[in-house]
Amino acid sequence: MSMNESYQPINCDDYDNLELACQNHLVLALELKDGEVLKAKANDLVSRKNVEYLVIETSGESRELRLDKIASFSHPDIGTVVVSEE
Repeated sequence: MSMNESYQPINCDDYDNLELACQNHLVLALELKDGEVLKAKANDLVSRKNVEYLVIETSGESRELRLDKIASFSHPDIGTVVVSEE
């Protein structure tokens, strides 16, 4: 998937769960739509040029994930969330 594809906003409830994860710096189990699976600490949500990103920290490295490229995320405090488009 090209990063130039038009951004598809995610469901507001899913966004709220990611916001909660960032506020509490939760370590999430994330699955991306390309099949990548990772565990990472949620640090922030940022928006650039009408595209929203989750800023994570994994293995000491900071990384940004486009929200519409996340298939699901989970944490014991929030359960498993399958991300859906708005």
